[in-house]
Amino acid sequence: MSARRVGEPQEPRVSAPDLPERLHEVDALKAGDDVIQARISGLRGDVDAARATVSESVVADADVGRLDLTLARLTDVEITDLRAMELVASRGSWRNVRITGGRIGALDLGRAELYSVELRGVRIDYLALSEADASDVLIADCVIGTLDLPSAKLSRVRFEGVRADEVDTRELRSTHVDLRGLDAVAYTSPAGLRGATLASRQVELLAADLASALGIDVRD
Repeated sequence: MSARRVGEPQEPRVSAPDLPERLHEVDALKAGDDVIQARISGLRGDVDAARATVSESVVADADVGRLDLTLARLTDVEITDLRAMELVASRGSWRNVRITGGRIGALDLGRAELYSVELRGVRIDYLALSEADASDVLIADCVIGTLDLPSAKLSRVRFEGVRADEVDTRELRSTHVDLRGLDAVAYTSPAGLRGATLASRQVELLAADLASALGIDVRD
């Protein structure tokens, strides 16, 4: 095995949700609920589950307009094939959470605390992580319209096979953030990429914007 290069970004330490062999069936989720070891299936319409606590559970076959998880705590949760116009999870706490497949119009994780979170194979029109504190996050094989990161604090975050139209990196704070697997059309603030890792091809495409951010006047 080859030695790791000095300065190479650390990979996220992502763990699969720890789920029991047997889950009891639940077909509703309400504000303030405390749900453990359940399979929550068939959610429809608008669901208010603000301040709920969900642990060691699976959320499956949900087709909702708005799923409100504001201030909710999710621990060891698997979410599969979610179809939602809006998933609001601002100021929540997610630990060992994995979302696979599905389509989400807007996913709001603003000011959330995220630890060991994986998004895989999801189409998201708008993903907001503004002012979030996110550690050990893997985003893979996703298509994202706008990725909103203003004032986010990211540590050990990695993108693999992800496409995005616009990425807002204003006042982003990055530690071991690997953007080499993120194919983005535009960055709102190239200066906010300080501390992140990019491939040489990405830097070449951003050269003019990076020069402008550094106050360099480039003329032919």
